[in-house]
Amino acid sequence: MNSPYVDSSPPEKNHVMASNETITLYHGSKAGIQGAIAPTSRAHCDFGRGFYMGTDKTQPLTLICNYPHAKIYTLRVNLSNLKNFEIEVGLDWAMLVAYNRGKMENFKGSAAYNKFANLCKDFDMIIGYIANDRMFVVLDRFFNGEITDLALINSLSALKLGKQYVALTEKACKNIEILDVQEISENDRSRIKQESEANRAKGISLADEICKKYRREGLFFDEILKAGDIE
Repeated sequence: MNSPYVDSSPPEKNHVMASNETITLYHGSKAGIQGAIAPTSRAHCDFGRGFYMGTDKTQPLTLICNYPHAKIYTLRVNLSNLKNFEIEVGLDWAMLVAYNRGKMENFKGSAAYNKFANLCKDFDMIIGYIANDRMFVVLDRFFNGEITDLALINSLSALKLGKQYVALTEKACKNIEILDVQEISENDRSRIKQESEANRAKGISLADEICKKYRREGLFFDEILKAGDIE
């Protein structure tokens, strides 16, 4: 069985992005940012420990809608003078999320594990797609061995995922400026929660359809990781 992860070089579609661009992004906080912006999220996020920002304002809102003092920040981010790595949506993106969420620990030291452990090393900013409410369900089914990589890839093409920018270093965080901050009202939090739950239900329905269609096609998560040790 051949594996796409024997080669430790980054996939061709993923690239180091040189940019002088300044962009507007959004960040959700459970109780507000205290002190200077820093790469201090919990470690097991999509792209590891960092400061997370999104292109779609609704996405960070879904993460904070259960907190009474939640705040949404509008930010200006200067990408110049940073080492930026952009990863395209696809299997490599999913495997990087798997690594950062601790799903590969049983395969520590394998070719696949080492590839994704080092893929974004020494970068200031990583840019990739968000595992939103619908995609989160499909990803979990892939990680748990319920659907194959082919089912996952087909589901990725069916979902409209927003992008997230993650400042991994203090240098990147210093390039972030707060433009505006708003506290989320109780009514808005209730509405956002309902929308989030509806999106999750759609994801479950989509995953069910995918499971049926691609039940016997492609490789499962553990098969991909095991194949990574075969030269």
